[in-house]
Amino acid sequence: MRAAVIREYGGPDVLRPEVIPDVECPPGWVLVRLEASGLNWHDVLVRRGQYQTPLPHVLGADGAGVRTDTGEEVMVMPSLWWGSDEAAPGPDWEILGDRRSGTYAELVAVPEECVLRRPAGMEAAQAAALPLVGLTVFRAVFTRGRLQAGESLLILGASGGVATMAVSLATAAGAHVVVTSSSKRKIDLARGLGAASGVDHDATDWVRQARALTPGHRGFDVVLDPVGRWRESVECLRPGGRCVVLGANAATRAELEVRPFYFGQYELLGTTMGSPSDMTALLRFLDTHEVRLPPIDRTFPLDEAAAAHRRLESGAGIGKIVLLHH
Repeated sequence: MRAAVIREYGGPDVLRPEVIPDVECPPGWVLVRLEASGLNWHDVLVRRGQYQTPLPHVLGADGAGVRTDTGEEVMVMPSLWWGSDEAAPGPDWEILGDRRSGTYAELVAVPEECVLRRPAGMEAAQAAALPLVGLTVFRAVFTRGRLQAGESLLILGASGGVATMAVSLATAAGAHVVVTSSSKRKIDLARGLGAASGVDHDATDWVRQARALTPGHRGFDVVLDPVGRWRESVECLRPGGRCVVLGANAATRAELEVRPFYFGQYELLGTTMGSPSDMTALLRFLDTHEVRLPPIDRTFPLDEAAAAHRRLESGAGIGKIVLLHH
């Protein structure tokens, strides 16, 4: 099968097209012939060696294609072996593409519970862009963040997969959404997806500006922080508000003033990916709400995975980047 393979850690150019043996499919697993695979920042971390993945390796958590046994159009859920506890993943949990062959290939094998029927009318590229970011955001915003209709949500960021998906889902649920970005163009795109407004997070007083967009300048019910700016995120909350953390792109360490935190009755909630139940709830949500799915920023052929990664790392894109396999 054709695949994009890394044989060393490093920059985008370590991704090279190769022909490799077909992936094995153990009993109880399903083989999917992929039509498209979605890129995620997680792929970049694997490629750089963040998780010490065994080499050589095929990256990729997201994909859509056809089951080879039934011919059904499907998409892949990349959260493997979550376990029976909905509160947190179990000890065997892993993300597809971390340590086992992922979706930057013509074929991928996954446990049967991780193969889901593709929503009717959804093209392969959009289906490949949905699972990881959709599952992650749904759990962060609703399961963990407990966002309700009529509440306010601040999203740090405006243009990446997490931010655009969060805008789409939260506005569909009836929340008042504000985003942050240093780019007016990206804020305008978020407004096109349903956000009410945005602020420049490079401004020295951006926290004050954001709070000014809430009733009585009181602060937000929920802040979604995929970058690790905890101190500022908590400062944007109303008393009793919830800060949901799901990334560390801007910072890997945070310092908080303890007394203001407990006097403010704040909640700091960690989350990553999601369970099969979260995925089922996401698909039900898509069936019952008018959701404007995040845009596809750009597509690349599978053999140009390195170029796709350069685009992802540039930060210039708006929405998801997808590899097409045909």
